Amino acid sequence: MRTWLSGLVVGASSAVLALGCGPAAAQESWRVQTSMTAGESYYQNIEQHWLPKLATMTGGRLTIELTPVGSVVPHNETMDAVALGVLQGDLTATVYFTGRSKAFSIMGDLIAGYDRPEQIAAFCYHGGSRELLQEIFDEFTNGQVQVIGCGTPAREAFVSRVPIRGVADLAGKKIRSPEGLAAEVFKRAGAAPVGLPAAETYTSVDKGVVDAADFSSYTMNDSLGFQQIARYPIYPGIHSMPVLQFTVNKAAYDALDEDLKVILDVWYQAMMHDLRLRNDLSDQELVARDRADPNIEVIDWPQEERDKFRAIARGAWAEYVAGDPLAEKALQANIAFMERVGLLADE
Repeated sequence: MRTWLSGLVVGASSAVLALGCGPAAAQESWRVQTSMTAGESYYQNIEQHWLPKLATMTGGRLTIELTPVGSVVPHNETMDAVALGVLQGDLTATVYFTGRSKAFSIMGDLIAGYDRPEQIAAFCYHGGSRELLQEIFDEFTNGQVQVIGCGTPAREAFVSRVPIRGVADLAGKKIRSPEGLAAEVFKRAGAAPVGLPAAETYTSVDKGVVDAADFSSYTMNDSLGFQQIARYPIYPGIHSMPVLQFTVNKAAYDALDEDLKVILDVWYQAMMHDLRLRNDLSDQELVARDRADPNIEVIDWPQEERDKFRAIARGAWAEYVAGDPLAEKALQANIAFMERVGLLADE
């Protein structure tokens, strides 16, 4: 195993050196692993629309080979692979690294924190999130990883077999939820979180093992058939907007010409904006269809109920980060930004 890894590192190091060696820089290709399967719409949109744009924007000097989740290293080890140069980058969910520090959970999905994906983008680029993520990655990679950007393509919807029209309706409901912060928030709201792997969620909802589920976007939920078995979806969702980060090997990044560094930044921001638009359009088309279906009730929580749920979540956030200095710093950065934009103005 050590020989195999050493060979990859040597090969990656040679590629990094080639970036700064005159004509060789004209054909640089980076392998970037994602947290998506090859069949997901996000993956296909990036591969079909945005990788060609990057090649055009760089005049062919920098291209990316996208690989699906787990294709090179396990999903929660891309940080190390990028630091070593085994991968040149990752487009992955920040929460995958929660095992290193709860800061990655807070920065990757502040449960019930934000109302819209655009707020998370603003936090990333104008509220200090990107800089704080860099500080956190430096802590765990000895400065060998460069954070290019962060953002979320969608607010997740909520799958439910029963009508849940506000916080009070969560009482006693069995909800499929990931362990950790999400489960604690639902528990504090009176629900009974149930830990289930993604592969078992559909069957569990269908058979009534759980009443509702934290799963994915409205479009993804629809593609899996959830709206046909759980006829009270909540849209927009009330809980989750997972952040998708773009990090790259620091040595490879430093070897780039300055214009390529700017292009990477602009390319990622434009791509994430486009993914948000595409997903939002798809979600709205499906919601319009389902609102016309007498057998489906699409529930939209009033803002006062969303605010009430956020207040409950805030207590869970504080307890969750206690004892983890990086996580505490991450939470304070989020709270400062949320107060700045009025999300916590009345608390």
